[in-house]
Amino acid sequence: MILRYSRPEMAEIWSDENRFRKMLEVEIFAVEAMSKFAAVPQEAVETIKRKAKISVKRINEIELTVKHDVISFLTAVSETVGPEGRFLHLGMTSSDVLDTATGAQLKQATNLLIDETKRLAIIICKLANKYKMTPIMGRTHGVHAEPMTFGLKVSSWYCEILRSLDRLNFALETVSYGKISGAVGTMAHLSPRVEEYVCQKMGLKAEPVSTQIIPRDRHSVYFSILAHVGAALERIAMEIRHLQRTELSEVEEPFTKGQKGSSAMPHKRNPIISENICGLSRVLRGYALTAMENIALWHERDISHSSTERIMLPDASIILHYMLVRMQTLLSGLNVYPENMQVNLDKTKDIIFSGTLLLSLVDKGILRENAYVMVQIVAFDARDNKISIEEACLRNQDIKKHLTVEEIKRNCDVNSQFKNVDYIFKRVFK
Repeated sequence: MILRYSRPEMAEIWSDENRFRKMLEVEIFAVEAMSKFAAVPQEAVETIKRKAKISVKRINEIELTVKHDVISFLTAVSETVGPEGRFLHLGMTSSDVLDTATGAQLKQATNLLIDETKRLAIIICKLANKYKMTPIMGRTHGVHAEPMTFGLKVSSWYCEILRSLDRLNFALETVSYGKISGAVGTMAHLSPRVEEYVCQKMGLKAEPVSTQIIPRDRHSVYFSILAHVGAALERIAMEIRHLQRTELSEVEEPFTKGQKGSSAMPHKRNPIISENICGLSRVLRGYALTAMENIALWHERDISHSSTERIMLPDASIILHYMLVRMQTLLSGLNVYPENMQVNLDKTKDIIFSGTLLLSLVDKGILRENAYVMVQIVAFDARDNKISIEEACLRNQDIKKHLTVEEIKRNCDVNSQFKNVDYIFKRVFK
């Protein structure tokens, strides 16, 4: 992933240095396990542990000739170890090292994503409670519907982020697997105890049945969940983009000192963080599709999956990590404008209480179909003649037959819409 979207904590996990470090750990734990069964002398294990070193530069140099990354890695490590290097990789295949090391990297990456998601949830929780009872226009199809509160809108984001957290924890469980089972998974040249030992030392579980590789449905779940979390962030970002439009101006992304919004128009303050998040979410969805296509491979393995994974594993993890941190910045510094929310509520006057009037008429014994027509008439009268729906009701004889002046006023009170907000919040923030 390009430096622009890479934060150092996640980039380090997917660096060549960390990848080869994890691969070396797998090899060292394997010889440790084999020494317990007299397959490798204990002295050789101590020498390997003491002398084995990683040189990314040397590994890359060797790969130019041998055209095989694991052989290059083993050759470079053996050069630092000496004759005892012959005990490395006994009975193992490349994917024993690669997949187990990748499982360890995925565990590191997922834990980091979980931590950032928790931080984001705390920020959203505070935002929701701060604006719990702040009225805002609820919109469906982009059109004024009924009033709600900004805190209620944000609490919906909070619930989705909690679900995202659950999904990431499931991803952590799904990908934290390794395998040391040989060329086709039969353990023909290895004791099963080697796999058990290595995986336990790496903080992983052993894949119950592996071929040459760990089945790629595990990785597909990881990418799918990352795409889901990205979509959750996109949902928040999309809403902020809409609410920041000039016509609404209900919220606005933080705009720092010295920041510039446009090379041509000095007045511009654009929702660039939200737009950035929406765009990157598309990349994650694309990776999820490719990961599903990587599940079906020829027989016990081909390498059609590995070329995509070299790109996707670091990129998807780095992208989502960046998005989570960016969203934290956005929401912790979000400018909220309750006065503009009220202005927009007032644009349609009290016509937005048509549903409440409808139910009041039904309560009076009027058939719903007839009540609907009656309220639609006064609503259109209010809209066309630029008067309040309360005024339109008061001059409509059919409405006045069934509702008193006091009942009409009560139905047009915005606070009547929020009587169950406390209940919803208690359900969410229990």
